[in-house]
Amino acid sequence: MDGKLDLRAITLGEAEAFAMAQGWPRFRGEQIWRWVHDKGARSFDDMTNLGRETRARLADAAVIGGLEIAEIQTSHDGTRKLRLVTRDGESIESVVIPDGDKTTQCISSQVGCAIDCQFCATAKLGLRRNLDAGEIVDQVYLARRLLAEVEPGRRISNLVYMGMGEPLHNYDNLVRSLRILTDDKGLGLSQRRITVSTSGLVPKLERLGREDIRPNLAVSLNAPSDAIRDAIMPINRKWNIAQLLGALRAYPLEQRRRITFEYVLLAGVNDALADAAQLARLLRGIKCKVNLIPFNPHPESSYARPSHAAVTAFQDECRRLGLPTYLRTPRGDDIDAACGQLANRTAGAPIVPLRIRKGPAAPPPLDLRTPSAEGGDPDGIAGGAGDLPRGII
Repeated sequence: MDGKLDLRAITLGEAEAFAMAQGWPRFRGEQIWRWVHDKGARSFDDMTNLGRETRARLADAAVIGGLEIAEIQTSHDGTRKLRLVTRDGESIESVVIPDGDKTTQCISSQVGCAIDCQFCATAKLGLRRNLDAGEIVDQVYLARRLLAEVEPGRRISNLVYMGMGEPLHNYDNLVRSLRILTDDKGLGLSQRRITVSTSGLVPKLERLGREDIRPNLAVSLNAPSDAIRDAIMPINRKWNIAQLLGALRAYPLEQRRRITFEYVLLAGVNDALADAAQLARLLRGIKCKVNLIPFNPHPESSYARPSHAAVTAFQDECRRLGLPTYLRTPRGDDIDAACGQLANRTAGAPIVPLRIRKGPAAPPPLDLRTPSAEGGDPDGIAGGAGDLPRGII
């Protein structure tokens, strides 16, 4: 963007500092920032209470970066998947999930992902680059604008960083986007209604715990033992379960908050009753709950979804052993918008070459019966959605 300041990617304080550097009063920075982050301005011409000369000077020094909507797919259950294009032509996806009066948006933090979870379609893209803070927040602004057009009165109430990418691998832009989205003079989202999901980058978890901004925390665990997690989540070979849980036990939780553990159920891999019992023992003493996610099939994986009976038995065993466990009903799986399915497809066809890897052994026959919604997550956290690659620190 020719070295110009991207107003979409800056905090209110930075906008005020920018205005003062231009010789304008501090309030001018807030005025400009609110146009971008509260009123949704996408051009300087939208800023009608700024004089023409001010807008011209602003255009010389800054830009309003943003994404473009390339495609919208709508599921039979009302879920919408947005394929968004960045200024350099990369594609990302974001999912808007209606649930009664609530609406959850699942947003992406990277183009692709480096973590290489074997059951996730996004992993097959590899990591192309991080999203900047402006590209992260603009997913929310575009969804808000879309809802205002197609469903007036429906608003984004919950936000989950569970789309493409590992949020903590893009730490600085993650935190900057959180500051922008929770600022009362902008969108003003409550920190309690934002959830950041991670595969377990232990040093970044420890760093997040020291921040003054505190979203809800979800951890993609998916296994009760290192042997299983090593096979399906290579990051476990760098920070194993003991190291991860050690960081989580030390993580500062505010009153009435708890950590959410996400557990993708893979038939014949991690869905046995013995796995449920081991999981309950593993998490004992941690203020937490578990969201069970029956695997959402996609072409790049040969894993299978367990039968409904196996899912129910696993949940019942966890509950019997005192572990709060909830079943997350798949949403948008008919448009590849469910958890683990985001891979930049147009009408089912890949638009980014997929890096197909050697998969696991052939799984049991696929059982696509939709699990019951009974026992759904009461906190309303819905979601999308080899050696460890270098650069994961």
